[in-house]
Amino acid sequence: MSRNALQQLHSLIEKRNEGFVNGKVDFLCHEDDLLSLERRRQRDKNRGAETVKANVNGAIVSRRQIDEKLIVDYSIKYEFLIRMNKRFYIEEQQQERRAIFLDDGLLEDREIPVLEEEYDHSDTQTVFLTSPVAQRSSYDRREAIRYAERWWNDYNPNYKNFENNCTNFISQCLRAGGAPTTGAPNRSKGWWYQNNNWSYSWTVANAMRWHLSGARTGLRGEERKSPRDLIPGDVICYDFNGDGRWQHTTIVVAKDVNGDPLVNAQTTNSRMRYWAYEDSTAYTPNIQYKFFHIVDRF
Repeated sequence: MSRNALQQLHSLIEKRNEGFVNGKVDFLCHEDDLLSLERRRQRDKNRGAETVKANVNGAIVSRRQIDEKLIVDYSIKYEFLIRMNKRFYIEEQQQERRAIFLDDGLLEDREIPVLEEEYDHSDTQTVFLTSPVAQRSSYDRREAIRYAERWWNDYNPNYKNFENNCTNFISQCLRAGGAPTTGAPNRSKGWWYQNNNWSYSWTVANAMRWHLSGARTGLRGEERKSPRDLIPGDVICYDFNGDGRWQHTTIVVAKDVNGDPLVNAQTTNSRMRYWAYEDSTAYTPNIQYKFFHIVDRF
């Protein structure tokens, strides 16, 4: 990688840092970034929030030359200090991006889109042994949140890690809270993870959404009309395109001063993120949500 290209990438990260606070967006190279930042700014204005400080750090993951183009994949970590009224909290995100250089000039820089699709995650022969979780008769929300805080930007080696890991991560959080597994070894039934096998509902966002609304035993969800009706330990499902295929899952870990949920998630690893995801490049005006209160007694 040439020194000029490396300097441009470093400069881009520094300008991104400044832009989240001062509103200058000319450093963003892709339209999706411009739109997501504008939606974020409008969202924060509507909820009475202000990003008073941003810290953005990046690390190169890989680089490769294809003809005259240099393609650099890099990981970027955001930390936002958010002020609402007189209270502060920190929001964090980990984003995977790709920069393309042509003749040492930056041609494009954008997030690498990764959305959870409904497919069979059964391409492994390795046996993963889950850590034992004590059987409980009630859902321990504190343990679920503790797990979400510990692992939001890391991967528990006791579980299989997928490229699209959001629902797998939320399932681990729910299991840490003592939610009982049911349905094994039938992958199309219940919700479970056992050695080197798991149910569709454990790893696939669309299957998780329908399990939560349809289960009558074990892990169950009760639909709520408003996100403000949720409490920490509850779950939100996302259909970004509004076409009936649910693509993302998050867990509520806190509430802001307005009573709105803040969530943790993986794939685009996020901590204390505002629930609505307007700042996501996957967002569309057709987005649909499902708000699930996890049933506390099993």
